[in-house]
Amino acid sequence: MTTTMLDTDRALVQAATAVAKLRCRSENHTVAAAARTTDGRVFTGVNLFHFTGGPCAELVAIGAAATQGVGELETIVAVGDRGRGVIPPCGRCRQVLLDYHPTIQVIVGPLDGLRKVPVADLLPDTYIWAEQRLDASAIVRTGQWPMPTVPASRPASED
Repeated sequence: MTTTMLDTDRALVQAATAVAKLRCRSENHTVAAAARTTDGRVFTGVNLFHFTGGPCAELVAIGAAATQGVGELETIVAVGDRGRGVIPPCGRCRQVLLDYHPTIQVIVGPLDGLRKVPVADLLPDTYIWAEQRLDASAIVRTGQWPMPTVPASRPASED
């Protein structure tokens, strides 16, 4: 489901573009991102290129927001250096965005046809990380790590 671009969305693209022009001047920083909270605050970040797979600009931006106590982000966009324009998030970023901000809208498309889409639309049939998270209260309560259950498994005593 595509959502109409608002002036605040265009301003978010401009914020990411300004950061890309200012900070993406080497091979270590080639993408800038800007994320907006529901109350209008904007957080930016740049990628940290590293041969081991450093963090993307989107992850740096959501980390910057998290350090300021932001709980939920509304919209995010990434912009490439050297005037490459808006670029869609990579698969890892799509998964992280979905896991931490499942309702976030992502700005994608060419500059003359930008649109906002829910991150879930960018990652169909996704792995649901939230279902795999351990119940920390159960660990504290019982002192034991829960054993995973495997569908259609049977106890070893039935062998």
